Amino acid sequence: MTGRVRSRIQVEGIVQGVGFRPFVHALASSYGLAGLVGNDAGGVFIEAEGPPSAVKALVEAVRDQAPALAVVERVSVTPVPPTGAHGFRIVPSRATGAGRPLIPADVATCDDCLAELFDPADRRHRYPFVNCTGCGPRFTIITAVPYDRATTTMAGFTMCARCAQEYRDPRDRRFHAQPVCCPGCGPELTLHTPDGTRLTGDPVTEAAALLADGAVLAVKGLGGYHLAADAAHDTAVTTLRARKRRTGKPFAIMAADLPAVRRLCELDDAAANLLTGPRRPIVLLPRRPGAPVAPSVAPGSRELGVLLPYTPLHHLLARLFARPYVLTSGNVSGEPIAYEDEDARRRLGGIADAFLGHDRPIHAPVDDSVVRVFGGAPLPVRRARGYAPEPLALPWPFPQPVLACGAQQKSTFCLAKGRHAVISQHLGDLDDHRTLAAYITEIGRLRRLTGIEPAVVAHDLHPEYLSTKHALDLDGVEPVGVQHHHAHIVSCLAEHAEPGPVIGVAFDGTGYGADGTIWGGELLVADLAGFDRAGHLEQVPMPGGATAIRQPWRMAAAFLHAAGEPATGLQVYARNAAAWPAVTALARAGGPAAPLTSSAGRLFDAVAALAGIGDTVTYEGQAAVELEQHADRSAGDGYPVTVTGGRPVVIRSTDLVRAVAADLRQGVPTAVVAARFHHGLAAAVASAVRLVAEDTGLATVALSGGVFANLLLLGGVADRLRGDGFRVLTHQRVPGNDGGISLGQAVAAAARLRTRS
Repeated sequence: MTGRVRSRIQVEGIVQGVGFRPFVHALASSYGLAGLVGNDAGGVFIEAEGPPSAVKALVEAVRDQAPALAVVERVSVTPVPPTGAHGFRIVPSRATGAGRPLIPADVATCDDCLAELFDPADRRHRYPFVNCTGCGPRFTIITAVPYDRATTTMAGFTMCARCAQEYRDPRDRRFHAQPVCCPGCGPELTLHTPDGTRLTGDPVTEAAALLADGAVLAVKGLGGYHLAADAAHDTAVTTLRARKRRTGKPFAIMAADLPAVRRLCELDDAAANLLTGPRRPIVLLPRRPGAPVAPSVAPGSRELGVLLPYTPLHHLLARLFARPYVLTSGNVSGEPIAYEDEDARRRLGGIADAFLGHDRPIHAPVDDSVVRVFGGAPLPVRRARGYAPEPLALPWPFPQPVLACGAQQKSTFCLAKGRHAVISQHLGDLDDHRTLAAYITEIGRLRRLTGIEPAVVAHDLHPEYLSTKHALDLDGVEPVGVQHHHAHIVSCLAEHAEPGPVIGVAFDGTGYGADGTIWGGELLVADLAGFDRAGHLEQVPMPGGATAIRQPWRMAAAFLHAAGEPATGLQVYARNAAAWPAVTALARAGGPAAPLTSSAGRLFDAVAALAGIGDTVTYEGQAAVELEQHADRSAGDGYPVTVTGGRPVVIRSTDLVRAVAADLRQGVPTAVVAARFHHGLAAAVASAVRLVAEDTGLATVALSGGVFANLLLLGGVADRLRGDGFRVLTHQRVPGNDGGISLGQAVAAAARLRTRS
């Protein structure tokens, strides 16, 4: 054994379910090394024996050349005595090991599997469950770790001899691919009616025919059921809206390929890369004039949410159905996505005309992710399939394990330990009891998978959020309250590994303020542990409280009252004249029935109602979304806004409302009014930041909160700030809306723990 060494190598990160063991086996064999590789509860363990240079080369390759889907976080090397072993092998997984492996997200079908899917000579021709080590289900089928077939929902499908041979062959790309299967041994596709009657014929062919006839289909995907309808068939889409009880919110569309997307939308390279990448999110894109989609697909929007097929079943359906089709979450609006077969039949039976399903169980429900593109980078709107539960590695350690319970809307939670924060998939709004039950279930599921047992629970300050109530009901953990807008800014800092202090601009709809009022248009001087409120939008009453969120015309009345501006001559007054006096009286009286708010979301609501875009809304943020969509991008001038200095800096938003009202009385088109409002607000924010910077000397600005999903406002603020020499941080990995709150809560709580230790 002269000249031979042996090293025990432990690899941590996303290294299970991504082809890591076959990768190590091939490397070790090429270097002539002896030893073994396997999975354990901490990741991947390797023992490599041979010449020192070859062992060193293996370690370097493991660090630097890992498979595309892997994320190597740490490689530990320990010398051990050589044994004189020969050959390199993959050994069975061990349930022992330090820590836990990081759980991989689901991956879109790869090109090799697609080639087999459409090859008439291949034994997996048109088989809707084709997969390999480089693609297919991961998080949605994993029941425990280590990641092996026995710990997935594929455990009930016994591999046939040919699949087993591929699974055991180190030269095969299905070597240790846990979901490997074929038509002879894997899941089966079925098409049936809502009462369970199985329909004859090829399920995909018959499903495509039903779509062409205007039917609504329930389609079982990776993380749950979707509802599908012909996107060009207005009656079908309108029927789907009525049955799903989704009045105005746009639907997403699945297109067959990039040429099909280009017929619908304007497409740049960054968006094309997102659409075709392994994560396959819904991407919001500018709609082309005359795009062949029904008006009811995306009413009030100049954009379409588009995604490409990401499972073999979607590819088969897109090949047989020549047009784009709506693909939306399988639920009644407000409920969690249906993912268990019996529950789906019960909840979707009154919506779908037929069910295109299969018998592979889904363990974790996961909705589709949604992104926009800003500055050539992704701007996440909803983080779910393809991204969750991929962790964020942070430069600051968590002194104790943390559970962060998130917010009430767009709910996620975060589990954090060591230097990793694991953010759950998007779970929805906790107003619905089914969503709350799913939220609690998913916390337990992810705690078991990650092995994180929290000693600290971080929560929002709002006492009536159900996420806060859940946090405070937990026994044996220390509660840490984190202010809503501070959590927004910290989430942005965390994904950029920026400790602060920075000037944070947090614009959203609602957040419980440290002074007991409703915040939402905040300038904070913040670091990870704390903040000072350096500025805000002018406060106005919310007449009727939460009712004003559902009826934006109330905010128009409140802003006009605060501005001392008469409502006469404005259409919003004419439409609501009967109730107007009572609402203005509420605003004048103030108190619990008309709490003060600095919310940017409520300012957008008021302007949208003034402009005639909508007096009422059917989903959160609708008025603001449609105001952005109405804006004429060529209108360059913004309304002047007074920004008063001192602590706090105040942006006089009533100036914007006065200017909007004046233009509307003069008959200025709504598109121009909307643009001038955006430009005026962006300029005012930049002015306010400059005043705070003069006072603090800070030169970095973090932009967060759901209002900054508005690209017109985000671009206007970011461009002005960069032009003034500021470094500007925006979200690229987690949503700036409440879906990113849980990360900010976890990191803020940990920072406080570090400061007191």
